[in-house]
Amino acid sequence: MYAFARTADDFSDEGNDPPEERLRKLDDWQTQLDASYDGRADHPVFVALAETASRTGIPKSLFSDLLAAFRLDVTKGRYSSSSELLQYCTFSANPVGRIILQIFNGANSHSCALSDSICTGLQLANFAQDVSVDWRKGRLYLPLDDLGRFGYTEEDIERGTVDRRFREIMKLQVDRARGFILSGSPLVGEAPRAIRFELALTVRGGLAILKSVERTGFDVLRRRPVISVLEKGRIALMAIARRNTWTSQPLQ
Repeated sequence: MYAFARTADDFSDEGNDPPEERLRKLDDWQTQLDASYDGRADHPVFVALAETASRTGIPKSLFSDLLAAFRLDVTKGRYSSSSELLQYCTFSANPVGRIILQIFNGANSHSCALSDSICTGLQLANFAQDVSVDWRKGRLYLPLDDLGRFGYTEEDIERGTVDRRFREIMKLQVDRARGFILSGSPLVGEAPRAIRFELALTVRGGLAILKSVERTGFDVLRRRPVISVLEKGRIALMAIARRNTWTSQPLQ
């Protein structure tokens, strides 16, 4: 599963291929995915993927959704609204959580809904953390209507303007991401026991990223917020201690 997604992500985001060549590679990856589900896999990645899918029942549509997100990474660099950005998350992030639940026999309508909230929140947290990184790649994952609401422009981003307007925009992104993560967080205590620690670690890590954005004063244009080694240790200890029951106690 990881080899499938990692390779496809590299097609869309690494190297110097022109967009049309990136899309061709992703289309070929889709063709090989289709073949693997038809019992005709010949590429090593898809031989392994076919076996995993056969054992776990992972729907092909989840892998196809990931490829749809990678195509968007090639063709779309702006999102007009938060709803449009959330639609992107349904392809880029949510399939990952559903695939993991499927592997560990924990996928049902309730768990998948909670997982979708966590994964969407994590994706939004990553967008908030990586505004400057994405900007250098020609992408902007701040909804354009949020920029317009505060009278902030792409030219302001290019100039590195961090003022009240930008901080209000970033606070909105952080609050939105945190809301999604916390909404899905009961899954930590409900998921199969085999993945509760990893899930607790992931959720607390996402919340910590958002706090790191806040600690910068929302200045994500001049430096990328990171989680300190000490804080990573605290997050790990909290995840171990509370993997069977979830609490949204602040990471202070």
